[in-house]
Amino acid sequence: YSAGAELLFGNIKSRQISLDGKQKWTIANLLKWMHANILTERPELFLQGDTVRPGILVLINDTDWELLGELEYELQPNDNVLFISTLHGG
Repeated sequence: YSAGAELLFGNIKSRQISLDGKQKWTIANLLKWMHANILTERPELFLQGDTVRPGILVLINDTDWELLGELEYELQPNDNVLFISTLHGG
């Protein structure tokens, strides 16, 4: 998490997580898991419906998730998923 997004996750900038290998994990599944397990503050600032809210950039292995299928991207072992907030108060 970067640029303020970490504040929604207990002010932790980086997490290494292990997901149940018995199922396919997509970004959509990951977001649901994050909401249920590690999102600690104001979910409306991170999620909108089943996806991230506008203003949250998602990078998978340093590649914009829009190029990889967004919610349908199937996570692979050792993927690095980064959420960056572009939302700033003023």
